Amino acid sequence: MEIPFRSSERASLGVEWELQLVDLRTRQLTAGAVEILEELRPEGAEEHPRAKHELLQSTIEVITGVCSTVAEAKADLAGTVAEVRTAAARRGLGLMCAGTHPITDWQTQQISPKERYQQLVERMQWLARRLQIFGVHVHVGVRAPEKAIPIVNALTQYVPHFLALSASSPFWVGCDTGLASARSKVFEGMPTAGLPYQLSGWERFEEYMETLISTHTIESVREVWWDIRPHPDFGTVELRICDGLPTLDEVGAIAALSQCLVEQFDSQLDRGYTLPVPASWVLRENKWRAARYGLDADIVVDEKGTVLPVRQAIADLVEDLEPTARRLNCETELADVHRILAVGASYQRQRAIAAATGGDLTAVVDGLLAELRDGLPTQPLPGSGPTGTPPVPGPARCAGGHAA
Repeated sequence: MEIPFRSSERASLGVEWELQLVDLRTRQLTAGAVEILEELRPEGAEEHPRAKHELLQSTIEVITGVCSTVAEAKADLAGTVAEVRTAAARRGLGLMCAGTHPITDWQTQQISPKERYQQLVERMQWLARRLQIFGVHVHVGVRAPEKAIPIVNALTQYVPHFLALSASSPFWVGCDTGLASARSKVFEGMPTAGLPYQLSGWERFEEYMETLISTHTIESVREVWWDIRPHPDFGTVELRICDGLPTLDEVGAIAALSQCLVEQFDSQLDRGYTLPVPASWVLRENKWRAARYGLDADIVVDEKGTVLPVRQAIADLVEDLEPTARRLNCETELADVHRILAVGASYQRQRAIAAATGGDLTAVVDGLLAELRDGLPTQPLPGSGPTGTPPVPGPARCAGGHAA
């Protein structure tokens, strides 16, 4: 099976940001996407070019066009978010983003009317219905299919870096899960989600996709939801590992990190280097550590079992990528990674609000609504930064006080 790879301009950028629609009175996830997207749809067009349906009617995905810089991508997203926010406000709805919604029960949610999603739920049943989760996806262009798989393989070593930085889903249906990223574990329940298989090249990728399609596991390549995957239609490598990010500042930081890494690997391939292929057991262990402990994780950095704090690994990576960021004109956005390290990742900020309000998760929702509107905090909340003492959850407890 031949899968054409529509090569992209090197290091071109596209970003997808999944936004939650929240009732400002109840703070619950609330359907509204159908009406909002119909209102925003340009006359004569089938849909809005930058705002799309997602699985749930309480979600709108905003996407960029093909951008050359992170600043351009951020501006593109900001314009669409402003449109969606205005339409949502007319319906008493606010916008926020996190890997999960802290209090809403997934069983209350309505599935989007698009046939693709209806078919997904019919096929996957409970696994799909409970996907009340939200992420950020970053596409970075590569010019040739023979580069895509080596770059995907090499990027997997940075899964814990991306997941720890973006972790924003400590709560699930009113309970503290004890995880930094519950979303990543929920999504792994889907049969074609999770860490990518480490394939030897594009031909092996084509063979694997042919097997999945011929055995009716999937209908198209789009249904392989790896944490990092090649996207043949766009000619990109797509990083899908991140939890939903509450602020445009964080989206920019993650986009810069993604663009710089892909560009660095692309350049190394041009110079004849062989990119690393990490051991699968290291990848699985590190993803778990990042999902559980976030920025407090110690990750395995070699097959001998050497460990390093992920916070230090992230800081070292940013320093290593600074020359590439200068070439790509995203120095400012890459430096925002240090801001996240300073004020705490979203899961830390959410837990700090919960601790300060006696476990009031509606206050956590209010904090997320404010962050999407106002941006990344300039100072860490008590207990959320690197010098604070983050609240350590005991047995996971539900909003009603009962053990989960």
